[in-house]
Order: sequence, then C-alpha cells, then structure tokens
Amino acid sequence: MVSRGTLRAVGSLLGLVALAGIGYALRWRSNPSPCPYSQRLWIDLPRPGITRSRLCDLLDPRPGERILELGPGTGYYTGTVAREVEPDGTVHAVDVQGAMVEHLRQRTRKRGYRNVEPVRGDGQRLPYPNDSFDAAYLVLVLGEIPDRERAFAELERVLKPDGRLVVGESLPDPHFVTLETLRRRAERRGLEFEGRIGTRGSYFARFAVK
Repeated sequence: MVSRGTLRAVGSLLGLVALAGIGYALRWRSNPSPCPYSQRLWIDLPRPGITRSRLCDLLDPRPGERILELGPGTGYYTGTVAREVEPDGTVHAVDVQGAMVEHLRQRTRKRGYRNVEPVRGDGQRLPYPNDSFDAAYLVLVLGEIPDRERAFAELERVLKPDGRLVVGESLPDPHFVTLETLRRRAERRGLEFEGRIGTRGSYFARFAVK
C-alpha cells in the first residue's frame, strides 16, 4: 500500500510540473517565436478540430492555382493542398526556420509532390511581388509572428484581388488567437471576413481581399 507521505510527494511533484508548464506557456506567449525544430514531433500530431479536409473545404484550392502556405513546419497540410492544385498549380511553403524548410523539401520529394516549393522566408517580409497568389493559408502560426500587423499587410499585398486567406487556430496552442482578435486585425487591412468552420476554440476562418 502506498503511504500518505508518498501520495503527498507525488501530488506536490505533479503540481510543480503543472506550474512549470503554465509558466513556460505564458513565457512563450509573451515572446512570440516558432516551434523549434527540435520539437517538431508535436506539430505532426493529429489535429481533430482543424483537419486537412476542413482546411480544403474552406480554402477551396483549385487545379492550376498558385497558393502560399506560411509556416508549414514539417508539412502537415502541405501535401494535401498540393494534391488539390495539380497538375499545374504550385504551393509555395514559406518557413522562417531553415531546418524546417529542408525537412519539408525531403518529405515532399519522398512522397512524390513535385509542385511544392519550400522557401526560407519571414512572414513579415515575404519574398514575392504584389498579387502573386490566388490563395494563402497559415495554421497555428499567426500568434508566433512578432509583428502580426505587418504579417497581415504582407499577406494582403501578395494576394491577388479577390484572393482567399484562411487562418487556422486551436487551443491549447499557447499562441492561440481568438476569432474576434483575428477579425479585427484582418479587417484593418481591408480583408473581408467570409465565414468559419469549427468552434470558438478550434477553427478555420476565411477572408477575401477586396
């Protein structure tokens, strides 16, 4: 039988672990930064509320389109969207971390996706001219960008008139952005809210360039 002292010690340890986790999450939230490559296994876990099929339902990628993915990480969504724009469309997957870009390049080649172009770049200074893309998307990325206003300005700049933008957010991501905050930021840049899929705590939202 486990003694009361042991149970108390275990309970105290679990409490300390929980507090440490909360402290880490709060520190990470107050200092926006991308998920480190060393922790990439976490970003490949299933995402029940923001699935690949839901993303495609709202993004509506079409054959021949040129699509921007900002912050693809290891490519959880990339291949699915690339398949939808075949045979002549392309997905430009821009990530700020070189290790993520190389990982994605190897992953897409291994799986036979020839229409994915992994690019190292910053969402605050996208390496593309104006009106370059038919659509763009970013999932669990916006809160990691230090200057989100600048990121929205860049997304609006590189999207064509009537271009589509889909943003995905889900708890318990420490950088979670609420739908209300997202709409305010997007609408300040002239992006028009067109709808969402999901719940307040796990959703995709779509905007249009007007």
